[in-house]
Amino acid sequence: MGALAKDGEASRVVVVGAGAGGMMAAGRAAEAGAAVLLLEKTDGPGKKILVSGKSRCNLTNSRELGDFLSMFGPNGRFLHGVFHRYFREDLLAFLGRYGVRTKIERGGRIFPVSDDAADVVNAFRRHLEEQGVELLTGVRATGIAVRDGRVQGVETEQGLFPARAVILATGGVTWPATGSTGDGYRMAAAIGHSVTKLRPALVPLVVEEIGVAKSMQGVSLRNVRLTAFRSRAADVDPVWTPFREIGRGLQAVRRGSPVIESRMGEMLFTHFGIGGPITLLISLAVVDALAGGPVSVSIDLKPALSPEELRARLQRDFDGSGKRIFRNHLAGLLPHKMIDPFVEMTGIPPDHPGHQIGAAQRERVLALLKSLRFNIRGPLPISSAIVTAGGVALGEIDPRNMASRIIEGLFFCGEVMDLDADTGGYNLQAAFSTGYVAGEAAAEMVRSEGTHPADEKA
Repeated sequence: MGALAKDGEASRVVVVGAGAGGMMAAGRAAEAGAAVLLLEKTDGPGKKILVSGKSRCNLTNSRELGDFLSMFGPNGRFLHGVFHRYFREDLLAFLGRYGVRTKIERGGRIFPVSDDAADVVNAFRRHLEEQGVELLTGVRATGIAVRDGRVQGVETEQGLFPARAVILATGGVTWPATGSTGDGYRMAAAIGHSVTKLRPALVPLVVEEIGVAKSMQGVSLRNVRLTAFRSRAADVDPVWTPFREIGRGLQAVRRGSPVIESRMGEMLFTHFGIGGPITLLISLAVVDALAGGPVSVSIDLKPALSPEELRARLQRDFDGSGKRIFRNHLAGLLPHKMIDPFVEMTGIPPDHPGHQIGAAQRERVLALLKSLRFNIRGPLPISSAIVTAGGVALGEIDPRNMASRIIEGLFFCGEVMDLDADTGGYNLQAAFSTGYVAGEAAAEMVRSEGTHPADEKA
């Protein structure tokens, strides 16, 4: 770690947090002519980038701007101007200057061709070095020094780092091993900013029927429909299940509907409940709904077949199989590890001959295949989530420049703000874009004001 800052350096920009937003902010501020100090509490920059996208780094997404913004829900409006200033093409051009080529995969996800997140971090490190940014690692910020409504610097465990502008880029409270432990929320609240309720987003869900889930642990399901309802599992009416995807960035839920969200895709069973892509996508809506009452989920294991089509198939298979036993019939319908738990749920003896299965029993099989239900106990802890929902209230931040409306000289970027989106590269793009705008605005403020009064007293 380098030497502590001197009072004469009070006219610089100090960025707190060397994640995606912080590195972009520091680099842009220096590029725009400011002296910049970047503080990082861990032993190196870009920790969360290194683990994002399963260490492949899902940088951004190829979706058009309107669709991109919709993935942030109502708060996406805040990013409209930001994305017009700095968006996907700008990010990819920046990375290209440092030799990071990219590719588009399923769902519009954009990754480095190398599939190595370290290449992205190394590109930013080179950029910071080229722009003369001073990076200090192992420095934990404890507060923002403010006098008469103006930023004075950053308080740390090693002392005060004076500054004319401070950019708070501390991330959320997820992935604490990467340094995101909620420091920014505490610092912002201490100087008068409001912090909206923090909730886990993109997080696995715990079910009440843990024994059933555990019996199917490790089973991965493809091309299924997962629907969340505002009710207990026993009260779900199968006719409520929509025929199309509903949720953030998709078709909106009708007012008064018992449906919370409905997604098609892949999911899996865990020892505590359910996880996988579509579970993560519905998780924030489920977490918010749990605050108002019970929530359950229904899994349609055969969404390509209508109830009538599936009923006809079951009758044809059972009646035309001679003495083939019930358990063996299910081999063509379910993953192997699901069969025994499923048989138990139907109440039909596993060795019962298919042609002896009556209409009422077939209906029980049909009901479970089209609506396998679980009551949701809650999410895993927020530290297990991919993204933090909630944060510094957007109404207290100027969307044109990421500047605080409360404290002069304070700026925000990235996950510390009340912004979150689905998986697919949206959250990282928001961090890069808000970092760019915050860095540029902070540098412009410092340059336009010239010498800070604190410099004259040095």
